[in-house]
Amino acid sequence: MQNQEQNLHDSSQMPDWQGHGGHELFDAEEALSTLTGGMEQYLLFEQHIQDPELKTMLEQHKAFLTQTYNTIVETLQTGQKPTVDTQVYNMTQSNNVTYGLQPSQPTTPAQSVNEINDQCVSGYMMSVLKAGATTFTTTALETTNPVLRRVFADSVPNMVEMAYEVFLYQNKNQYYQVPQLKQADMQAIINGFAPIQGNMPH
Repeated sequence: MQNQEQNLHDSSQMPDWQGHGGHELFDAEEALSTLTGGMEQYLLFEQHIQDPELKTMLEQHKAFLTQTYNTIVETLQTGQKPTVDTQVYNMTQSNNVTYGLQPSQPTTPAQSVNEINDQCVSGYMMSVLKAGATTFTTTALETTNPVLRRVFADSVPNMVEMAYEVFLYQNKNQYYQVPQLKQADMQAIINGFAPIQGNMPH
């Protein structure tokens, strides 16, 4: 029993760089690998972009994700507050969404590199950001080092913001159409919940 107790350590007894659990390191490695893969995919996508607006967005994402990557790596290696704190990404798209479906031709996967266009690239960017948001969230939920946990948690809203910016761009260009339910069905769902009455628990 005494030997087992000797294997247990409080985080305050360890150097900062050792204050990581095994599970968290696996999650952090996966999150960083996902981010690395996404950044490399952005490099591949860039050459296929025709629209200057999409090219500017991709370049802004790349620069922001590069700083995010550096902040995470530094925090992982030191266990300390990073030199550059987690930044806040501010998108440039307006929040206007076009609802409804326009008739369009059925799509098929591209059969040659020449068919890769802005619609394809914006879809790839969305996939990269969704994967990043998912792995960063999972990692933040189970990270023991408080500084690293905060860096991952604070980075999730930035991934969400970038993905929403891509969605708005896609919607504006009719790459991502947004169908709506009939008004009666919409109202039934919206009004399907009611607030709790009475005193809220303290």
